[in-house]
Amino acid sequence: MKLQRLFTVATVILSLAASNALAQDEKAKKQAEVRKATQTSLQKFFKADPKLKDAVAKAPGYAVFTTYGISFIFGGAGGKGVATDNKTKKVTYMDMAQASAGLQVGASESETLIIFKTPQALQTFIDKGWEASGGAVAQVGAAGKSAGPDAGAQVIADASYYTLTKNGLQAGVAVAGTKYWKDSELN
Repeated sequence: MKLQRLFTVATVILSLAASNALAQDEKAKKQAEVRKATQTSLQKFFKADPKLKDAVAKAPGYAVFTTYGISFIFGGAGGKGVATDNKTKKVTYMDMAQASAGLQVGASESETLIIFKTPQALQTFIDKGWEASGGAVAQVGAAGKSAGPDAGAQVIADASYYTLTKNGLQAGVAVAGTKYWKDSELN
């Protein structure tokens, strides 16, 4: 009886250890996917504007996101990315979501680069998230080209914000809000 109980306890412990190892492997796999996507996005920004490479290197930190969205009167987008502290080289995995309402229609995939001007701005972004809102949006994008107010840089409270529209068509006038926060699953 004691031997059977010992085998049962050992089986439970091994099962828990195995499931924990599988969860860690899955987390590492997801982290690698996000890092790969953001590095690919970063290279696209550098190709579109070579000056950005120097700006990213000299900045206290930066964040890169890939987002997917759709809109028809009401719109939404979501994505994942990383915030990188250039001094410590620490990577923080982040999520983002965007909601909009207005006269709009479309679907798009876009990439966002945020270059922080101060270490405090980067830390606030990582610790507290960040909310941004905008007015009229009109973008047409294909093969990494973008037109519209997000095509260039926007300066937002101690950070410069760049967007590339990868594929799709997004047109209209809308009020939008974007929220960034730490990814609790991947950190």
